[in-house]
Amino acid sequence: MNDNKKVFDRLKSWLSRLSFRTGLVVAAICAVCYVISFAQMLLPISTTAKGVLWVIFFGLAKSAQYTALLILGKAGLTRMKTILQKR
Repeated sequence: MNDNKKVFDRLKSWLSRLSFRTGLVVAAICAVCYVISFAQMLLPISTTAKGVLWVIFFGLAKSAQYTALLILGKAGLTRMKTILQKR
């Protein structure tokens, strides 16, 4: 169990060293995956295929969301809020 924590801490440390722009790109990928996960319901395909696509894209969206949060950190989120409030 301790080895898992070390691996997670190393991954978190590496992600936090990535740039603010990289965090924004990953956050944008997250948004696109969320849109696709629900928009695919409009496709004329089987319910099973829709369910599989939803699981895949929703999972990708969640993974990208948490990765973006690790990359941006608290300072990055504050910076992003400031940028969005100016518009």
